[in-house]
Amino acid sequence: MSDQLEHIINNCKKEDPEAQKKLYDMFKDQMFAVCLRYLKNHQDAEDIFIEGFFKVLTKIGNYKGDGSFEGWMRKVMVNESLMFLRKRTNLHMTVEIPEKDIADEILRDEDEISAEDIIKILDELPVGYRTVFNLYVFEDYKHREIAEMLGISINTSKSQLILAKKRVHEILKKKENSINKLKF
Repeated sequence: MSDQLEHIINNCKKEDPEAQKKLYDMFKDQMFAVCLRYLKNHQDAEDIFIEGFFKVLTKIGNYKGDGSFEGWMRKVMVNESLMFLRKRTNLHMTVEIPEKDIADEILRDEDEISAEDIIKILDELPVGYRTVFNLYVFEDYKHREIAEMLGISINTSKSQLILAKKRVHEILKKKENSINKLKF
């Protein structure tokens, strides 16, 4: 951690408004993007980001310096997003796991996809797919952890991920076909 960030964190622990503003300015874009990945509605994402950032500022004393501060903040934002989803959405959907996992075929050209494109693609996914996909792909949680966090079975987590990847693949193929038609 940089000395500057450590100084800002220490001042935030003392409830210094100037340090809180600096912390907000440093991380607002990244942390809002985390919320937006989980919540389809821009307004909901803003609300959860604000609630999450408030929690970061009020619980910053709990950060002991172990691990990355950004990772700690990200976890707060993910947890706030999941609490919102649990209140509003049924994440208990169960689906049979397809025999063939097409995960290896999907997202092989991800270097060519912009962050904005990823958000648009995730917006097209059902809530359960999007949530599991985010937790597994972006947050690096294991299926057991995801199942515990969402109150679903491990098999449901696995099937939601497989189906999310399949849907992302279909969306990317459709997008690729549209681009190819424009080329004549």
